[in-house]
Amino acid sequence: MLARPNRLTRGVDYRQVVRRGTRCGGPRLVTSVLPASDDRAPRFGFIISKQVGTAVVRNTVRRRLKAVCAEFLDTVPEGTDVVIRALPASASADFADLRSDVARCLNRLVAGPVRA
Repeated sequence: MLARPNRLTRGVDYRQVVRRGTRCGGPRLVTSVLPASDDRAPRFGFIISKQVGTAVVRNTVRRRLKAVCAEFLDTVPEGTDVVIRALPASASADFADLRSDVARCLNRLVAGPVRA
């Protein structure tokens, strides 16, 4: 699970990452990354709309994404903000599929390799 310092909590931060960050898309997720020079832990945010499914499905997808991102905390540089938007296909994806999508996008967008 992600601790509070590792989560995006303000709408302003979400908008900034989505608008100014670099983007990587796939069939299940769209990942936006905005590097910063701040000396703080990397932060992750999740956007999961009602198009993904019912509240139970959305919360399951969110919990899986949080667990995946917790695995990659050590590999994302300090000060980086990451927003992951789940697409409707993520509702039927298992943990391994979501993990591989996040790893692929982080490898592409973050400086330095991310372990898969």
